[in-house]
Amino acid sequence: MAPNTVNYLIHGRSDRGRSQTGWLDSYHTFSFSSFYDPNRIGFHSLRVINDDRIAPGAGFPTHGHRDMEILTYVLSGAVEHKDSLGTGSVIRPGDVQIMSAGTGIYHSEFNHSQTEPLHLLQIWILPDQQGLAPRYEQKAFSAEEKRGQIRLVAAKDGRDGAVTIHQDVDIYASVLEPGDVVNYHLKPNRHAWLQIAQGVATLHGEELRAGDGVQINGEEKLEIGTSIGTEFLLFDLA
Repeated sequence: MAPNTVNYLIHGRSDRGRSQTGWLDSYHTFSFSSFYDPNRIGFHSLRVINDDRIAPGAGFPTHGHRDMEILTYVLSGAVEHKDSLGTGSVIRPGDVQIMSAGTGIYHSEFNHSQTEPLHLLQIWILPDQQGLAPRYEQKAFSAEEKRGQIRLVAAKDGRDGAVTIHQDVDIYASVLEPGDVVNYHLKPNRHAWLQIAQGVATLHGEELRAGDGVQINGEEKLEIGTSIGTEFLLFDLA
């Protein structure tokens, strides 16, 4: 840890909750379902990060949500999605889909493949207002856009081609190769969450592995690197 680091706390991968069924293996960064930890309720507007692995042909049957911003970020495989608005899509690696559940929506999510497993992150963020009209938005971000740099993938104002989210949060994705280093300056009165999705990363030289999350408070220049390759998400939160 850098000597002048303001304030960050690592939430280790081994401390996450876990749900297992015949077709689902899910790790919960924050309290979810039967997993409850009073120290892991959420972080500012960030409420859920579930690391899901879903067996071929299996998935979540139709179920409902309301008043939540739900993002799906696929790491490998593909998600087949259908909902009560008549929307249907396949979400693949590089895609970011956001569902504003708003006044209420029903949807299903299944592994699109009958032979290959699916690995994804599902992220829930509290909206800045309730009772919004339900909506979906999905955009693709190429590996080249994220390689060796951070790419904005979701933002309240939808700038730079990001999907729009109803909350004051900027979400970045990055894919680093060995030796790559990226820097990010966290402004005053902002907070950040760093989620390692795959591989191994370093924050100010401290090693982080897939499943680790880091909460960061206060103004700080973040230096993120890797020696073997990594993919991560960075949340800049009000």
